[in-house]
Amino acid sequence: MIYVLVERHIADTMESTYDVAAQMALEAAHRAPGFISGETLNDLQRRNHRYLLSRWRSLHDWKRWYYSDDRHEAMNQLNPTLADFEKITLLER
Repeated sequence: MIYVLVERHIADTMESTYDVAAQMALEAAHRAPGFISGETLNDLQRRNHRYLLSRWRSLHDWKRWYYSDDRHEAMNQLNPTLADFEKITLLER
């Protein structure tokens, strides 16, 4: 099992648009093979920073999702709301 931490910086005034798009992206990830769980987190000190922590059965499952058409479509909705590129950190126990 692996954990994936995604850090995103939201453009000013785009928080509500981002939150809707991010929820749709997480729902799409739920349907992906190997997805175990995921949660979104808000930074208490920087209101425009969001984190997504997800668990995947394997690195292969994560990569299949990362390169999938479903994720590509989700990112097409998310990218206009971002102030910078997302940062992805892969973790394991």
